[in-house]
Amino acid sequence: MKTKKSSPVDAPASRPDFATRYPNIAGWIEGDGWIELGSTQDSPSMARALDEGGMVWEGKTKYKSIDDLLDDLEAGIAQWLEENG
Repeated sequence: MKTKKSSPVDAPASRPDFATRYPNIAGWIEGDGWIELGSTQDSPSMARALDEGGMVWEGKTKYKSIDDLLDDLEAGIAQWLEENG
């Protein structure tokens, strides 16, 4: 009898969902803002948070991992909300 190998899709139930791990990003997206990921001709940063008024936060040009990028984005939005909310 063969044993099924686990895949990334078979994540353990204890893994937090996105909104739990990144509440500020989730709230931003569910509100009036949006997120851009990846560099463009207009911006070399890998992550940006925007709203109707324009860019409110811009990340670094490189990150060691996507997790580092998302952690930075989460902190950047939290700081902006604290200063402007």
